[in-house]
Amino acid sequence: MAIQKKILRSLAGEVLDTPPIWMMRQAGRYLPEYRATRAEAGDFLSLCYNSELAAEVTLQPIRRYGFDAAILFADILLLPQALGAELWFETGEGPRLSTITNQADFNALKGRDDIHDTLAPIYETVRILRRELPEETTLIGFAGAPWTVATYMIAGRGTPDQGPAHALKAQDRDVFQSIIDLLTESTIEYLAAQIDAGAEVVKIFDSWAGSLKGQDFVDFAMEPAKRIAQELKRRYPHFPVIAFPREAGEQYIGFAKAVGADCVAVDNSVTPEWVAEHVQKDGCVQGNLKSSHMVTGGTALVEETERVVRALSGGAHIFNLGHGITPDADPDNVQIMIETVRNFRS
Repeated sequence: MAIQKKILRSLAGEVLDTPPIWMMRQAGRYLPEYRATRAEAGDFLSLCYNSELAAEVTLQPIRRYGFDAAILFADILLLPQALGAELWFETGEGPRLSTITNQADFNALKGRDDIHDTLAPIYETVRILRRELPEETTLIGFAGAPWTVATYMIAGRGTPDQGPAHALKAQDRDVFQSIIDLLTESTIEYLAAQIDAGAEVVKIFDSWAGSLKGQDFVDFAMEPAKRIAQELKRRYPHFPVIAFPREAGEQYIGFAKAVGADCVAVDNSVTPEWVAEHVQKDGCVQGNLKSSHMVTGGTALVEETERVVRALSGGAHIFNLGHGITPDADPDNVQIMIETVRNFRS
């Protein structure tokens, strides 16, 4: 049977007259209905682990906007929590974790096969979504890439330069490598369980890939992504994988082919014209409108949306932002963006 869903067609390399569209963090605080549901849940983690409510917030932007894909509502730090790290969220400040900085800390973590009891509600969310999503809407599962997740586990929080992770990498390479290896193997099992529950695509978010340079980028951004993609495709032949090594710069070139991903998502630190010339020749690309346009709107929003569509119209393309939409975005600007993409004619 031929692939019908637009996202899956693009991931298979088909060039469509109108690119499919979804948006990173499309379920989130910019939507009043999300804020109401989160208030009902009580706090962020309770929302993630309440399958019915997590499915509800995943569905909200589909009902409002008709995106071509829904992405599972969860958080990249649920996996380290499932591995035994303590996780909590400070209001207005973001996530906090117990730190993993030495061999004893690492030894206290659980193994890759022990994550599923904690993460069972996430898999149930996926099952609910496969039942309730419109037939034409693709369901995307996801996980954080090992390097990005490790930066939070080592520092205990987000940091501007990922300094603690870089320091541990330099000071105790064995412990650092053990963390990366555990996360790589656990991510495979986590994503496989999402696929078993009904995810149709998975995306690997490496939000801090850009702080890895030289051989470190190869060792800790490319190699884990390659291991994850290859093992998933061994278990689920032809299953589509999107990789997002944010701010990879020149390293975007050839990344998808090197790791075995079907699509590489690009941020807005590179232009769509550069992406078309250097990256899209290898296959599908996703991106890359600057998310601030969702706040400021106006003529610039329309012009830059058209620019992205025009520049990437020569190959397989999934329209998206260069990073997640921010809480201060105007929901009306999202509608303008979608209409601009779908009405664009070169």
